Amino acid sequence: MTTVYDFEAQTITGQKVALADCRGQVLLIVNTASACGFTPQFTGLEALWKEYGPKGLAVLGFPSNEFGAQDPGSNDEIASFCQLNYGVSFPMMAKVQVNGPKAHPLYQWLTQEAKGLLGTQAIKWNFTKFLVGKDGQVLKRYAPTDKPESLKKDIEAALAA
Repeated sequence: MTTVYDFEAQTITGQKVALADCRGQVLLIVNTASACGFTPQFTGLEALWKEYGPKGLAVLGFPSNEFGAQDPGSNDEIASFCQLNYGVSFPMMAKVQVNGPKAHPLYQWLTQEAKGLLGTQAIKWNFTKFLVGKDGQVLKRYAPTDKPESLKKDIEAALAA
């Protein structure tokens, strides 16, 4: 059986990271963009990270330029933007594709495990969120319109499990 721990990613600064290093944590995985109407959600994601990080939540941001070319910058530019404008301190990963044959393997798996509205697999826009339990299995997929603060009950339940 595949779990989130079977995947690797690259940090926004270029280090390879095994998601197995997050074993036993609850993960909130989000495809982000710097110039999107949902970009202010960085504030809410950072608040979740600050509140629940010490209790075992890891927030992982994966920038993507797939939707409206809303994250065209380099990884360095994206990191700087997120830090300067939103005080982002949670881990940001290198820019990835989240749909199609060139999608990052993690996103290929996430979208198979948790379908979107009407059973669609493809991610429709920036700030789609996936909550992953301590066992490495996807618990829930959230739409871009779901504000980070609305996920608190589900995060608390996952942390308590």
